[in-house]
Amino acid sequence: MPPVLTALAAAADEEGYDLAFTPSDGTLVVLGFVMVLAFMALIMTRRLTPMVALIVVPTIFGLFAGAGFGLGDMVIDAISSMAPTAALLMFAIMYFGIMIDVGLFDPLIRLITRLLGDDPAKVVLGTALLAGAVSLDGDGSTTFIITTSAMLPIYLRLGMSPVVLTCVAGLMNGTLNIVPWGGPTVRAASALSLEPTDIFVPMLPSLGAGLIITLTFAWFLGLGERRRLAGSIDTSRLDGTRGDGIFGGPRLFRGAGSKPGAAATLHTGNIVAVRGARGGVAAAALVEDADTAMADTMLDPNRATLRPKLIWFNLILTVAVMVLLVLDLFPLAFVFMVGASIALIVNFPKLKSQADEIVAHAPSIVGVVSMVLAAGVLVGVLNGTGMVTAMASWITEVIPADMGPFLAVITGVLSIPFTFFMSNDAFYYGILPVLAESASHFGISPVEMARASITGQPVHLQSPLVPAILLLVSLANVNLGDHHKKVLWRAVIVSLAMLAVGVLVGSIPLRA
Repeated sequence: MPPVLTALAAAADEEGYDLAFTPSDGTLVVLGFVMVLAFMALIMTRRLTPMVALIVVPTIFGLFAGAGFGLGDMVIDAISSMAPTAALLMFAIMYFGIMIDVGLFDPLIRLITRLLGDDPAKVVLGTALLAGAVSLDGDGSTTFIITTSAMLPIYLRLGMSPVVLTCVAGLMNGTLNIVPWGGPTVRAASALSLEPTDIFVPMLPSLGAGLIITLTFAWFLGLGERRRLAGSIDTSRLDGTRGDGIFGGPRLFRGAGSKPGAAATLHTGNIVAVRGARGGVAAAALVEDADTAMADTMLDPNRATLRPKLIWFNLILTVAVMVLLVLDLFPLAFVFMVGASIALIVNFPKLKSQADEIVAHAPSIVGVVSMVLAAGVLVGVLNGTGMVTAMASWITEVIPADMGPFLAVITGVLSIPFTFFMSNDAFYYGILPVLAESASHFGISPVEMARASITGQPVHLQSPLVPAILLLVSLANVNLGDHHKKVLWRAVIVSLAMLAVGVLVGSIPLRA
């Protein structure tokens, strides 16, 4: 606070005047919920971009909550804690963008294409299986990096919507986030002094049900893409040729000097926008404009940045980066900083080429880093004004005493919105212990409460407060609001199904 205002406040205090506005806990609860709902409504209706909404909405509500001149300090404190995440996302996007540009993943794309064919339904199901396999390491960022790097070029080549990729990958990772070495189960165990395996093992039937439903959603999303794309385009017409493509199918682009067909314009990196010319079909017709910023783009298989002679070097470098990520010897941001630098030096030794490659990925980097830093405003206001604490206290007070026997199920239902609106730390360390203590008076054990509390994770992973989901939508260049519209209701169904199965098998009690 400026010295003049500090002196004014001190003088007012001496005279017995209270210049500070301190809202009641009830007011903070209302402001907290309305703030989050307003943010969600604005981004899902496309009234504001996520970055702008993350800044403007919390600022307005923070002022209403009496933050005053302390609002800036709250925000800067939160942003300081998010700086490593912003650096990680920035250099991870750059690194994998370079690897896609130089063609590291092209052989994998050809292999997957041969296995799955050009059937969108199989591609989406393959995306779910790949995301599920990688999710077993318990780290969302690694899952999304690998899944997006492997599958996004295929989606773009086939004209499929990248928002389907983010939906399936986010849903699968959220469902598997309850593994005992994952964050929420460990938090629940430490908060209630339990063993993670005691929480997880009885939840295996619930996990199985969640995975089956997620794979079913993936299959129907794939069928939807298959119907949408069926007969809408003859890919051989894009450049007037048939067969002989780099992916083993029709060659989609010839690059410079192509004969009559689609005219390709360089967008960012090596993504080209098909504008259509002389009978060519615009790729925009393949994807709904509202779905993603990349709705009219495909990956150019004849890009000038391909480095086939360096594929083994790039593969070794990528494996080394992934190993270091798993070993956790260095901060993840530093690993990607060094990896991106080495990739640029070896693949683009000339200064101008390095600068061009960095600039090519600048739009994606600016988008995600600005969104992460903007999320610091939301987090800062939630924590600094006491909204999170007030919301946690309120939920424990409003449950009627006669609902006590149902506290485990109530906790499972509450975990869906609460872990979306706030961090796992706030829920598991702030709310769960209080609910577990109350439930103990009704014969419900802490381990049963812990099991119920982790069923909301499929929804939690879609929260804008989770850095991994910001990484996913940025790598796929998908609007966060579009992702939420497609994934949230499906995630709610998966969470409720996991809770219901837990009740049916007895791992979560329902005592009347």
